[in-house]
Amino acid sequence: MIMEEIKSKSAEAAVADIEKALRHISGIIKQKGREILGDYTITPPQFVALQWLLEQGDMTIGDLSNRMYLACSTTTDLIDRMEKKQLVLRIKDPNDRRVVRVRLLEEGERIIEEAIEKRCQYLSGILIHFNETELDSLEKLLNRLQLEMHEE
Repeated sequence: MIMEEIKSKSAEAAVADIEKALRHISGIIKQKGREILGDYTITPPQFVALQWLLEQGDMTIGDLSNRMYLACSTTTDLIDRMEKKQLVLRIKDPNDRRVVRVRLLEEGERIIEEAIEKRCQYLSGILIHFNETELDSLEKLLNRLQLEMHEE
C-alpha cells in the first residue's frame, strides 16, 4: 500500500513537471514566433489563420473560427485585413452560393512558409545539443503525445 502511494505521488509529480515543461516550451516558442513575425506585415492571429489555411486548404470562416477558438465576427475582421494585404481571397462555393471559403494566396503562402522556416531554424539551433538517439526519442514521444491528445 505504501509503495503504491509513493508511485502515485511520484507519477503525479512527473505529470506536473511535464505539464510545466510543455507550458514553458510553448511560451518560449510563441515568444520566438512573435519576434520572427516582426519581420513581416502579419499579426500573430493572422499567422495562425494562415497556418490553418496552409495545412487544411480552403476553409469557411466558420471552420476557421472554430479552429482558432474565435468568434465568427472576429475571424471575419481578420480575413478582411488579410484580404486587403492580398494574403487570402474569399471565394464562393460553386455548389452552394451561400458558402464562402477563404483561400490562401501566393503571398500568404510565401510569408507563412518563410516564418515557419525561421522557426525551424531557431529550433534546429536548440536541438543541435541533442544526439541522434535523443532526437529520435523526442520526436517519437511528442508524436505519441499529440496522437493521444487528438484521440480524446
